Amino acid sequence: MHEYPVEVLHLLVSPEHAYFGRPRDGAADVVTHTPDVVEVVARKGIRGDRFFGKAAHMDAAVTLLAIEAWEGVARDLGLGELPDPLLARRNVVVRGVELDPLRGHDFDVVTAAGTVTLHGGRPANPCAWMDRVVAPGAHRALRGRGGLRCTPTTDGLLARGPGLLRSPVALDPARAGDPVLRRTPLP
Repeated sequence: MHEYPVEVLHLLVSPEHAYFGRPRDGAADVVTHTPDVVEVVARKGIRGDRFFGKAAHMDAAVTLLAIEAWEGVARDLGLGELPDPLLARRNVVVRGVELDPLRGHDFDVVTAAGTVTLHGGRPANPCAWMDRVVAPGAHRALRGRGGLRCTPTTDGLLARGPGLLRSPVALDPARAGDPVLRRTPLP
C-alpha cells in the first residue's frame, strides 16, 4: 500500500444540477454548500448531493478533482488568476495526488473526520459549460484532467484539511496536473 499526503481543499454538495440545457442560456441558480465535513454513504454517495442514491450515477456518486489540473488549465489559457475550482462542480478538490492511475482500484481517503474507501471509476470528463463559466477554451483544456468519478464502498466522513491517500498503485504527485488522453479506455 502506498501513502501520499494530500490536502482536501474544497468539498461541494449541491442538491440540484447547475449545468443543464444550453450553456448560452446560463447556469441555473442552485443552492451549493461547501461544508467543512461531508457524510459519505457506501454505494450511495454524499448525503444531500444531487447524485446521492441515484442508480444511474452510482459509478459517479463522488467526483474528485486535482487542483493541480485546474491550475494547469488556468496556465494553458493564460488566465491572470485561478478561477474558482468549484465551477467544475466536483465534490472533492484535492492537492497532492495523481488521480488517473486510481481508475479500477479501491483507495482510502483519510482526513481528520475519518476514512472513506472509494472505487475509482471512469474519468470525470468536462462539459461544454466550462467554456461559459470558466473561460473560452476551458472545455478543451480540461480534457484528460477533469477528475475522477468514484463509487464509495464504505460509510464515513471526509473533512477539509490535511489528509492521506492510501493507494494500491504507485502514484506520481508531480503528474497531478498533466492531461491523460487515450484513444481507448483502460480495462
